[in-house]
Amino acid sequence: MRTVAHNTDVPYRRLSLFYWFYFSTLGAFIPYWGLYLQALDFTAAQIGELIAIILATKIIAPNVWGWLSDRRNHKLGLIRSGAILSVLSFACVFTALDYATMFFVLFAFSFFWNAILPLSEALTLNYLGDDHHRYSRIRLWGSVGFIVIVLLLGKLFHHASILYLPVILLLLLGGIAFSSLLLKEPPSPHLHDPHEPLRTLISKPHIAALLLACLLVQMSHGPYYTFFSIYTASHAYSSTYIGFLWGLGVFSEVVVFFFMPQLLKRFGLKNLLLWSLISGSLRWLVIAFFIDYPWVITLNQLFHASTFGIYHITAISLIHHYFKGRNQGMGQALYSSLSFGLGGALGSLFSGYIWENQGAILTYSLAALVSLIAFLVSWRFARHYAI
Repeated sequence: MRTVAHNTDVPYRRLSLFYWFYFSTLGAFIPYWGLYLQALDFTAAQIGELIAIILATKIIAPNVWGWLSDRRNHKLGLIRSGAILSVLSFACVFTALDYATMFFVLFAFSFFWNAILPLSEALTLNYLGDDHHRYSRIRLWGSVGFIVIVLLLGKLFHHASILYLPVILLLLLGGIAFSSLLLKEPPSPHLHDPHEPLRTLISKPHIAALLLACLLVQMSHGPYYTFFSIYTASHAYSSTYIGFLWGLGVFSEVVVFFFMPQLLKRFGLKNLLLWSLISGSLRWLVIAFFIDYPWVITLNQLFHASTFGIYHITAISLIHHYFKGRNQGMGQALYSSLSFGLGGALGSLFSGYIWENQGAILTYSLAALVSLIAFLVSWRFARHYAI
């Protein structure tokens, strides 16, 4: 079996640039897209459905593209195709002023856009080889991009119309396509490693439990990604301060990414995963009951370091550990489709309905309950994650 030790040929700057553009796009999309849809007079339920369709395509797209990637062993070509097609399809959003048209445009765009990240994660890990613990140092530049964009747009939309958002998103999507052209296909040193059939892997209780916990934790994030900006704006938070809150959360994520190698050595994957899940319950309860206390909400944003930063690194590390050889691409695809896809879609969809009929407090309280269930599921099989 051939491995790569201390790979000195990793294009850190080019990979970091790619992550910068991808998560800058996310930084323009997540905090402000709901406000854009609200400006077009869509209802809360419709906003929940339209954001859910973006997440729902993650159930299908990563698996289709991951399957192609593992068989063709040409991830970069698929990444470039997805990036270019996402630009072309999103350009149609300027004609989408009614619900049906917006639904189909977002479906087409997100089918290509959602295929990019899981392939990019596998591509980056292939570059890193046995130095995969350095992944967080590359990934943190995506978070830096998110912070920069979310703060700039918070300032911009304080003075300008939110209706300029699609133009900004189109430019950032073009940046993803451009940065993908700067990369080269890395070697796949573990492609022929021994590996179990995919069906055998996912039928193992501890792996099934891990995937279920990933689904639940992203489901609990649904109200946050869909309605946090709307909720804070309705309680007299300015667009500048809303941008600051999003940026602060992701800044805490950057800090934890930087120190993640040391945290992994000291606390281990198991303990970090469990902490990330229980902290989610605390975070959503604070948003539910303390929205009128800006200083509390501000401090609460620091929980993003654990609810996303620590969670993502531990989850992706476990997936990388369990899914080997030709299962590598499909492992990342499953993680993306079940968590950010199915989990995120269910969270956005149900939060839209509950928000419209029962209000914010119940919506975020249920999110806290879902995160608690994710903790209990993981705790039951925690001994398997001490690797």
